[in-house]
Amino acid sequence: MARKTKEQAEATKDAILEAAIKVFVQHGVTKATLEKIALEAGVTRGAVYWHFKNKGDVFAALHEQLCVPFSKMVLEALEKNHPRPLEQLELLCADLLLDLESNARKHDILTIFFLKCEYSGEMEQFLEVQQQEKIKNRKVFSRYFEQAVEKGHLPKDANPHMLANAFTSYITGIAFEYLRSPKAFDLKNEAKPLMRIFFAGAGGSSQS
Repeated sequence: MARKTKEQAEATKDAILEAAIKVFVQHGVTKATLEKIALEAGVTRGAVYWHFKNKGDVFAALHEQLCVPFSKMVLEALEKNHPRPLEQLELLCADLLLDLESNARKHDILTIFFLKCEYSGEMEQFLEVQQQEKIKNRKVFSRYFEQAVEKGHLPKDANPHMLANAFTSYITGIAFEYLRSPKAFDLKNEAKPLMRIFFAGAGGSSQS
């Protein structure tokens, strides 16, 4: 019985998060309320408050669901010490862009972060959270470029930190512009060439 109750609680929590995605996308984070989320999820306000203390708590849960798996994936791939780290990173991030187009849930969550939140008032705290996440990811990206230098795939005087900053700006910019103007992109056919453009310009050798 206890296990069933726990599973039911998790199912309710998941339903609330799915409802929150719809409400945030439709109304924007500022105009969204826990009442609207409860109505969309088909649960009571009390059920929402049982799992989340406020709207920011819901937002934080969505942020964790999207960002943590990506950071973990990129770090775990780095630890495999791939013989061609730049090609490894290039393919990883091309797949990320492809997933952005094919995975509606990830598409909607990223839309919330980029386009549906003003990051003022109670949401301003998440700017620092996102900044720390970016710093962590840039450090991991920097290690890919460091490995490329160590393996002779980049010049010895290449600056891994600067390359990581440039790459973060590049892929973030593509994601933002795609979400804002999806008809301007065909990521199914353009994700890999877009990544190739960056890594060719960065000095990475072409894939064989």
